[in-house]
Amino acid sequence: MSEKVLVFSHANSYPAGCYRVLFERWRAAGWRVEALDRLGHDPRFPVTGDWRKLRDQLLHFIDTEVKPQGQVALVGHSLGGMVSLLATCRRPELVSRLVMLDSPVVSGWKAAAVAVAKTTGLIHRYGPSRIARERRHVWPNREAVYKHFSSKKLFARWDPRVLADYIDAGFEEAGGQVQLRFRREVEAHVYRTLPHHLPLLLRLWPPQCPVAFVGGTRSAELRQAGAAASRKLAGENWRWMEGSHLYPFEKPDETADLVLELLA
Repeated sequence: MSEKVLVFSHANSYPAGCYRVLFERWRAAGWRVEALDRLGHDPRFPVTGDWRKLRDQLLHFIDTEVKPQGQVALVGHSLGGMVSLLATCRRPELVSRLVMLDSPVVSGWKAAAVAVAKTTGLIHRYGPSRIARERRHVWPNREAVYKHFSSKKLFARWDPRVLADYIDAGFEEAGGQVQLRFRREVEAHVYRTLPHHLPLLLRLWPPQCPVAFVGGTRSAELRQAGAAASRKLAGENWRWMEGSHLYPFEKPDETADLVLELLA
């Protein structure tokens, strides 16, 4: 029997190590799980318009490090789901299945609005890009990091195992302090370059494999982007998971099990 290979791609600002609980569940089910640590931090593959270089980084990782004997299943959360979709359209022969975890495809007038915001520079000044640029990124020690995040309402909903993994994988010691490993300028630039060309891409080079989409019932990101294009892409493979845009961190076991169901 050929090896079952799952290649995972993370959400913006959350390195792959934050998903350890999901990875362990998938490995226990017989999958070989591989994941890029951080998208956008390799100077060979910087964050560029419409994330094409991030797509190339994922494909390079699969070709040079994963080295599968056959096709792979791609699973991605938010940014990672979109990059996985781009890779699937670029290399359809490589991918057997694609599962997108709250990675909404922006289409219609909203895609046009994103294009205008990028052209005029408005996307630099408002919303998540501005928040990312101003995000606190240095703490005196890991205990301070834990106190900072565990007291926030957003992180209070996370599974405690995931929060511990975030403290472990998302920060590093530097100059006697602790800082974010996912640089905030990279995070901001990812938001500034949100793809608006996906409707055209999907018309010209639609995925040749089954695509599944799992939306968060309370996902503000899915509401803002709209679900119509993602529903059309997934068809009968559309599912809901109770939670916010970050439901993989809130319900890691349930998320992992649903992904296994969709891959089967």
